[in-house]
Amino acid sequence: MTKMEFTPKKSVLRGAIKLIRPKQWIKNLFVMAPLVFSGKFLDLQSITLAVSAMVIFCLTSSAVYILNDINDCEKDRAHPQKRVKRPIAAGMISIRQAWQLLVLFYVLILLSLCYIPQIALVIIAYIALNIAYTYKLKHMPVVDIFCIAIGFVLRTVAGTLAIGVVLSQWMFITTLCLALYLASIKRRQELVKSGSAGRSILGKYSVQLVTRYSEMSATGALIFYSLYVISEHQNMVMTIPLVLFGLFRYWYNVESLDGGESPTDSLLSDTPLILTIVGWIGSCLYLLLP
Repeated sequence: MTKMEFTPKKSVLRGAIKLIRPKQWIKNLFVMAPLVFSGKFLDLQSITLAVSAMVIFCLTSSAVYILNDINDCEKDRAHPQKRVKRPIAAGMISIRQAWQLLVLFYVLILLSLCYIPQIALVIIAYIALNIAYTYKLKHMPVVDIFCIAIGFVLRTVAGTLAIGVVLSQWMFITTLCLALYLASIKRRQELVKSGSAGRSILGKYSVQLVTRYSEMSATGALIFYSLYVISEHQNMVMTIPLVLFGLFRYWYNVESLDGGESPTDSLLSDTPLILTIVGWIGSCLYLLLP
């Protein structure tokens, strides 16, 4: 066969990989938070269950991205950047192939839930939330930001159910505030870069408004994390400066380095922020050793 005969298949494969967005799987590390803070991170069975739950969330989040891109393909083709970046809009993969890939991922999710059925309701809730978000809720101001944030909370809930621990009230509210912070900054940067051309919902926000949302959420995340540490794990007080530095550094990326539109890209492209997160995780593991 000639090289030309392989090109379409390679293009479809690249398009499929871009469509499922494996780089975004880093968000699913939120599933592992209960494993760390419950002190069960040395228990092999708990590790296996937590990792399995995270893998299922990777499959589920990818299925959500596929459906979202299918629904937005016409708008993406009219967008100056998304028509190149989004695989369906760019012609790397057809809508029919995207639907086939979506069905495959749903089958994989169902099969995976047979191994860890205790998180099935959370996965169903996450899928239902994102279907509603794709077709309706993303057009409703404030509701769209909370939908993104609730997705992170559901990841944490799945982590607790997987290993059989109770979700800490402090962890719940801290995760919610942190997720609202990231979602608000994402909207802010989209508004700064593209205005209402990127998303119709952006026309209902202002930069000042979403900036206040993000500042309020960051403050809440820091306060509730500090209260959690002081009330339940006082030896972890030394991790609070790391959290504070991480929030400051991320905001620096947003203001000075023009990041924030993709939290994943901002994290993976900034060495000080990566080192801060690694240091925070290492400190938590050491201080929470059973």
